[in-house]
Amino acid sequence: MAPERPIGAGAFPKPVESPAPDTPDPGQLYAALDLGTNSCRMLIAQPKGNQFHVVDSFSKSVQLGAGLEKTGRLSRSSMNRTIAALKVCQQKLKRHQVTRMRLVATEACRRARNARDFIRQVRRDTGLQLEIIQPEEEARLAVISCAPLVSTKTDQLLVVDIGGGSTELVWIDISSVPNRDRPKAIMRLHAGFHPPESPFPAAKVVDWISVPLGVATLRDQFSDVEDDAARYALMSWFFEENLAEFAPYKDEQTREGFQIVGTSGTVTTVAASHLGLRRYDRTKVDGLRMTSDQIETVIARYLELGPAGRRRDPRIGQDRQALIMSGAAILQALLRCWPTDRLSVADRGLREGLLYAQMSADGVLEDGPF
Repeated sequence: MAPERPIGAGAFPKPVESPAPDTPDPGQLYAALDLGTNSCRMLIAQPKGNQFHVVDSFSKSVQLGAGLEKTGRLSRSSMNRTIAALKVCQQKLKRHQVTRMRLVATEACRRARNARDFIRQVRRDTGLQLEIIQPEEEARLAVISCAPLVSTKTDQLLVVDIGGGSTELVWIDISSVPNRDRPKAIMRLHAGFHPPESPFPAAKVVDWISVPLGVATLRDQFSDVEDDAARYALMSWFFEENLAEFAPYKDEQTREGFQIVGTSGTVTTVAASHLGLRRYDRTKVDGLRMTSDQIETVIARYLELGPAGRRRDPRIGQDRQALIMSGAAILQALLRCWPTDRLSVADRGLREGLLYAQMSADGVLEDGPF
């Protein structure tokens, strides 16, 4: 499947994920659910100023896309696991009396031949109405959720969202924007990735791409390769081959003034390993900056550990050990193309963007971009 380049964008203010201090008014609550190729995740939050407070959350590895690469269909066992997780989400939504929500599905449901049947079964069994969003919107939401991490010294920005079934890359030129306004300029992409002409300096989306290879789909491509190091090398090479048509790939970049913001479980896991955390701590990971050399040191350590060692590593864990090397292969391919001293780790993504989209549309955020 060829990478896609639809058009569109949007932007919102900085998320806050601290729990709400008081029992919230159900009328103020919003929910966002992200059903990906590997995970089902949901946030319930209430607006607070130009940010939000999380009231409840849910995250579960459901492996919806297991076997999809070979059959082109969602398996019965994968659908049953996912529906069981969605029933938990439905109970949380009912308990909090949430009426404003957006529940989306991404690459696995975009690709599966029986996705529509699955969506109907979810509606029948849980009462939840899932919406399959296109790569354009997935990329847009990744950009806006990461906007607060953009440095005022950044001229060229690459936002990377490594998912289970696909990877979105968005290259943005903000060199013409005054330094102090650069994070806000990312938020102002509300008119699309190619908005109408404006008298004000604006962020320019140079190019963007959705590669139909994520941590699960890339792993499945090379599941028949037994040697750990060989499989890793092949995955990284194959992903880089799929970037050949991405326009900025052809231009050599200097490290000065260039920033990558990465949002995914891969990036946060690598960051946790770099920090030596025994227990994951979002406050230490979100916003952390790493160099290419630091990331490559972590990946080399993963290879030294081998499958058994990675399984025992508390920073990786049982659930992620099967996917971490395909994610690392994607990450290292990106760093070969665009080495940087400033890769910012984002523990945020689609759910945060979905929440801000709803809240902004309703006008409940103070000093929002709309």
